[in-house]
Amino acid sequence: MENLKAIIVNHDFLKGLKSSFVDKIADCASTVDFSAGKHIFQLHEKAENFYLLIKGRVAVGLDSVEKGSLLVETLDAGDVLGWSWLVPPHQWRFNAVAISATQAIVVNGEKLRDLCEKDFEFGYEIMKRFSNVIAERLEMANLQILDLYTLKKSQS
Repeated sequence: MENLKAIIVNHDFLKGLKSSFVDKIADCASTVDFSAGKHIFQLHEKAENFYLLIKGRVAVGLDSVEKGSLLVETLDAGDVLGWSWLVPPHQWRFNAVAISATQAIVVNGEKLRDLCEKDFEFGYEIMKRFSNVIAERLEMANLQILDLYTLKKSQS
């Protein structure tokens, strides 16, 4: 468990977090490995966790009937994967696939939501960090939409 705490405390997404908050996250966490090509989650599945990437690369995207799979963002070690566990109806809004062998810390979102409800200071800190992640993913998705729109317009 101490090794897990050390990884959490040094992870880019959680740097500067109070020690008591790190303990709360560690109590909800374990490690997980994904082989290259493994689907981590898919659009509309129940979102129960988030992932602190330790090594490897993950593609976050959407499926399009016309264009197939659309890459929204590529995540690397130090990034956080998944925010849908935090926002009702707790369903994934993107797909995530390991591009290479990936190791992560998986955090149980349901347990963490309960802890956030009981400790508002902790909850606020988690919300601040995840609101940045949500805004980033929205911005990346918007850029992809603009690229598709520009491409489609230039082909007309």
